Amino acid sequence: MEFNQNQAETLAALQELIDVVAKLRSPDGGCPWDLAQTPQTLIPYVVEEAYEVVDAIKSDDPTAITEELGDLLLQVVLQAQIASEYQQFSLKEVAQGISQKLIRRHPHVFGDVSVQNVDEVRQNWEQIKATEKGEPTPEKHQLSAKLSRYGRTLPPLMAAMKISQKAAAVGFEWENIDGVWAKFHEELAEFQQAVAEETPERQESELGDLLFAVLQLARWYNLDPSAALQGTNQRFVQRLQKMEAVVNRPLFDYSLDELETLWQQAKAQLAQEP
Repeated sequence: MEFNQNQAETLAALQELIDVVAKLRSPDGGCPWDLAQTPQTLIPYVVEEAYEVVDAIKSDDPTAITEELGDLLLQVVLQAQIASEYQQFSLKEVAQGISQKLIRRHPHVFGDVSVQNVDEVRQNWEQIKATEKGEPTPEKHQLSAKLSRYGRTLPPLMAAMKISQKAAAVGFEWENIDGVWAKFHEELAEFQQAVAEETPERQESELGDLLFAVLQLARWYNLDPSAALQGTNQRFVQRLQKMEAVVNRPLFDYSLDELETLWQQAKAQLAQEP
């Protein structure tokens, strides 16, 4: 394969990052913080950086996207560096593994398989994936095993939506929206009872059931719960910003009634903005 100048520079930049991370992890003059890290301690940073990439993409800011992708790439290189120190694997195996997987799972590109549409591409992918893992084909795969994987690997909100969507697709579904609302009110009552009378463990369990019921309402009304909650978070912060812009002392110095008045003023002001 021939490399043009841009490809050569890209490989050189990647090698520089690998060298920098190796230096940070070096017992001889490395960084104490980096040396103290393990694959497990870095898990929160992997999750955080992935979400920051998503936020940057949504902002449609190329500079921010570039920076956040770099932070996420650092986590990949750092994980591979630590693994290589224990002779487990290196970045080479990571890159080779994903390249080979993409080739295997795209026989319509790298082989002689023909496909007519995106659905056929997805079906082939799932069939090949099941064969690679020695699992039954998707048609014969137990639903519970797939849903269990969602529960382990996805953020809770996303996992709950995927689990309920897949369950509904095989008929585990209410007949109409009235049944969903009834389930919501049932779970709300059980949560209220648990809060009043039961242990924290039971309260947490009932809270989970209530949240799952709310997600079912979102699914039935074709609403995105993640986007909804993100919007609420943003509005909450924006209202606080408006409040802080007009006060002359810390918010904790104000009474609850005063804070409520400031909150309503901020809410009204934001509602009038374009």
